[in-house]
Amino acid sequence: MRIVARSTLNTAAPGTDRAAATFPTFTVLADGSLLATYSIGSTKDSDDVTVEVRRSIDGGATWSDPKRPFETTLLGRRGSLKFAPVTRLGGDRLIVACLWIDREAFPGKPLFNPETEGCLPMAILVADSANAGRTWTPWRLVPMPPDVGPPSLTTGILRFPSGRLVLSVETNKSYLDASPWRQRVVHLSSDDGGATWSAPATVVADPSRQLANWDQRGAVGPDGRLVSFAWVYDFAAVVYRNIRRRISTDDGRSFGPPTDLGFADQPGHPAILPDGRVVLAWVDRFGTCSIRARIASSIDAPFDPTSEIVLFDAADRSAGAAGTASPSGTTGDALVEMQTWSYGLCHADTLPNGDVGVVHYAPGESGGIEVRWLRMTIDG
Repeated sequence: MRIVARSTLNTAAPGTDRAAATFPTFTVLADGSLLATYSIGSTKDSDDVTVEVRRSIDGGATWSDPKRPFETTLLGRRGSLKFAPVTRLGGDRLIVACLWIDREAFPGKPLFNPETEGCLPMAILVADSANAGRTWTPWRLVPMPPDVGPPSLTTGILRFPSGRLVLSVETNKSYLDASPWRQRVVHLSSDDGGATWSAPATVVADPSRQLANWDQRGAVGPDGRLVSFAWVYDFAAVVYRNIRRRISTDDGRSFGPPTDLGFADQPGHPAILPDGRVVLAWVDRFGTCSIRARIASSIDAPFDPTSEIVLFDAADRSAGAAGTASPSGTTGDALVEMQTWSYGLCHADTLPNGDVGVVHYAPGESGGIEVRWLRMTIDG
């Protein structure tokens, strides 16, 4: 693999409500153009965070002016939009899932409570487009039972060859809940194009309750199998472990046993090539302080270490000791520290010409946080 093109998808504007752009994703549309979304605000965790949309008709070399098509108020309550991955349903039909954060429940408070490890009230919203994202329906709220807590969204809606849609959600604690965090991953399914959703079913949970499987990033391969990668956090040791891969052969109803990939720490959305090869970009924040990528010959094959390339190399090496989530040794502080990170959250996908595109966020040249785009060609 080698990088053949780079561009800036969104330039940071320090001191404005467009200073920090994070949580980038992109979708390849039916005509080969690209639709990118990202969150933007005066900081990574400010009340004014919302989602912008841009398009590219030249493979990511240039991008359109930003648009803000989504409402931030839900049921009369002021909120912010954090993450909005878009999924193609066929032709120009799209569905977007979005993480909404209630900013009225605890005014002025950060997303995570450092004392309890709980988080602000959140919800998952979905909307549809029949014209390749030019217009969208109003938000629909995805119902969640109380035992899920504030739901986290970390990957786009998964679409299987059968037409089944799956929404992957991670559980949290409420803001003032000081009980131990029993993190798990649940799937909700829809057989009517996202109009209604099933009750959540647990698909990933650590029986020992020591490990959290955060940031599930999933994609469906040409053979219909789902591959998902997890950012593994160790509550007891307060460290990030190696990325774990899980595979589902039954449309996301269950996963097989996890595979330790041998490298850490935060996976991105994988790109699956038409021949079944998988490109995974990930953030190694506490080891090499970089974003890297490797390729595997199939969904269940090892990732070839000789294929590894560096996508972004951070100049600041002060993040901490290898794997250490928080210098003070608490999960609460580790959660707060996430809001200070200036690079990460890579998202890869296969482009119409067989190359792989990647978006991630990184420090802006004049301050703030920008979204960057790069294109890799796959040799051999």
